[in-house]
Amino acid sequence: MSGGLSEVVSEYLDKGLVLVIADLLSLITVSSCLVIKVPQINTIRENKSSKGISVLGLCLELFSYTVMISYNYTSDYDFLSYMEYPVLLLQEYVLIYYAFKYQDLLGKKTQIVAIAYVIIASLIYLKLFPIIILTFLVPFCTPIGATSKVLQLLAILRTKDASSVSRTTWALSAFTNMTRIYTVYVQSHDWMLLSNFLISTFLSASIFAAACFYKKKVKKA
Repeated sequence: MSGGLSEVVSEYLDKGLVLVIADLLSLITVSSCLVIKVPQINTIRENKSSKGISVLGLCLELFSYTVMISYNYTSDYDFLSYMEYPVLLLQEYVLIYYAFKYQDLLGKKTQIVAIAYVIIASLIYLKLFPIIILTFLVPFCTPIGATSKVLQLLAILRTKDASSVSRTTWALSAFTNMTRIYTVYVQSHDWMLLSNFLISTFLSASIFAAACFYKKKVKKA
């Protein structure tokens, strides 16, 4: 059995150091994404407030995650290269719930939109949704994802209050997006995905910096 294991390891290492590092970074990224939004969720729950959190930004982020996981899935990319998206989606649902709850936005309109989202998402994952529409939406994920982060950054700058914003979440966001720049370049050379992660890394780092600045400022006051 040890001989068989050694052969498997040997064949895997034959892929080359570049691809082995890409797989390692993918595992680190997925592991980080398991808890990436948990600090933000806990911060809102502890404060019982979502002040400084952009709900529109969260909704745009949800849209971007949903389309991207569908794009990777239908493109038959290596699951390890996008495995964080299902995990991020689950956490995003919880985060949106608490953000909406503390901003009194859990009304009938929100419930109707949520039901429509579930129906459309289910059709996409069952491959019953027109692929041509999904293909049309993919190019918009980069500007939409970027817009969601810009809105979050503006929310912090406008309120000058980052008490409900988790610095840990945004630091992890910047890190995981940065690792994906390497893995996507090595594994698929998909420039559409690369541009998405490059922009996301910059914006996540900017939100982290703003959150650090305004949290310090609040403490001094």
